Formats: sequence, structure tokens, C-alpha cells
Amino acid sequence: MDQAQPLAYLDAQFLESDEARPLRILSEYVEPLRRFKAENIEDTVVFFGSARMHSREDVDNGKAPALNGKAHEWASYYEDAREVARQLTSWSLSLDAPHHRFVVCTGGGPGIMEAANRGASEAGGKSIGLNIALPVEQGPNPFISKGLQFEFHYFFMRKFWMAYLAKALVVFPGGFGTLDELFESLTLVQTQKLDRPMLILLYGSDYWDSILKLDPMVQWGAVAPGDLSLFQRVDTPADAFARLKAHLLQHCLECPEPSGPAAPRIARTRSRRRGVGRTLNGHA
Repeated sequence: MDQAQPLAYLDAQFLESDEARPLRILSEYVEPLRRFKAENIEDTVVFFGSARMHSREDVDNGKAPALNGKAHEWASYYEDAREVARQLTSWSLSLDAPHHRFVVCTGGGPGIMEAANRGASEAGGKSIGLNIALPVEQGPNPFISKGLQFEFHYFFMRKFWMAYLAKALVVFPGGFGTLDELFESLTLVQTQKLDRPMLILLYGSDYWDSILKLDPMVQWGAVAPGDLSLFQRVDTPADAFARLKAHLLQHCLECPEPSGPAAPRIARTRSRRRGVGRTLNGHA
């Protein structure tokens, strides 16, 4: 006798089919939302940067690749990301808030992502890892908080959660993936799709000044002169943390939130009708 046909939502063959792709996409929205609510996460500060960096200890012990002779320079960025995340988390833990505020969030992998999750862990706070399966480089680092490691198949759903929880970004030197995240965030800020100002810090002037030359875009009229002020450059953990703290105090703590549900207020965007922010936990 044939085995009974499973219910559609329990049928693995169906769920992995082309026809069920919309359900798989939706699951990468609903499942993280459920966990963020359960973990009482209100908002984040996102750290981007290369997955190829290693700690100073690993470099000194010969456990890291040479990276064109720049391994020690890369290691300095790793240690700085670790320190910025530690300072930010220590401060956020001191806040009198019913939810977890300004939680360190990364792509969940090695390099700068590991450094930021590690710094938050060393401060005794939670941190998030939005991991994605890649042929090379990517694998969850061991410093992500329990219950806050996420695995994504779709890049665009991973980007959604990075952008819509974030109150600020700290962008360390990196490759194409880092630039992709940077320019997507700049576009959201430039087009005023977010209901509050988002701080974007580029960490490491030596690196960014050498590869990010945007003045010709102004000269050609592709962007407005003021668009180049949508990000700031920083070079020390103390400066980065000071700017983060000032921004978060002014725009996220001193400004009262509109009345709404008791659950963490996340994923707020600007309404097309009135310019009023909406939330995943309120009206869609």
C-alpha cells in the first residue's frame, strides 16, 4: 500500500521545487522576524568588511595568508572592528531600555564579521550573524550569540534584514561584497527610504581614499555635491564609537517613538503617502 501523501507544507519534495520558491522566500522573512521578536531585538548597528582578514594573533603566529604582504595591516582593521564592537556593546548594555538596542550585526562569517561578533561577545552582549552559504570564505563564526545565527539562501532576503534593522553602519575595508552593501545602503539614505537618518562610517581612510574616488560623479552630475556627505570617514575606534554614540543618542534615543505595539519596533520605512514610518509589527 502506498504511503500516505504528506500535507503540502510537510512535503519536502514540494518545498524544494521551483513552484514553492515564493514560500522559501517568505520563510526567510517570517522566520527571522519571529526570532528577533523572541530575542527582544529592537535595532542594530551593522559591521561590513572583508572576510579575508585575520586577528593579529593569527598573523603573528603564521596562521594567516600573506595577502600581498598586507596581512598586518588587515589585522589592524580586525582588531579595530573588535574594539569598536566591544565599546558599542558595553555602552548599549548600560542603557535603560526594555529591548536590546543597537545590537552588533554582521554577515556572520570570518574576517571583519568575526571581529565584530567577537568584540560584542567579549563585552557580554548579544550579536547577530546573518550567514549565507557560499562556495568560498563563508561559514558562521563562533562568536555569534545563541539563537541569533541565521542561514540564508537568498542574498536579497539577507540584505533586507541587514538594512531594515540598522540604525548605523560601520564599513571596514573589503571587496565587492562590502562595496555592494555600502552602495545599497547609500542608495536607501540618498532616496530617503528610511524614516530616520542612518549614520554610515567608512573606517580606514588610507584604504577608502585610494579606492573610493567619487568626485567625478559630482562633476558629471550623476550625484549631488551633498551626496558625498552621506558618509563619514573615521580612523580610530575612539572616533568611530564617539560618532556612533552621538548619532544614536540624537536620532534614536532622544526622539520619542510614535505610539504602537509593545514588541520591538523594527523594519521601519517611509510611507509613500505621508512620509510616516511604518513597521513590521504595526501596519503593513
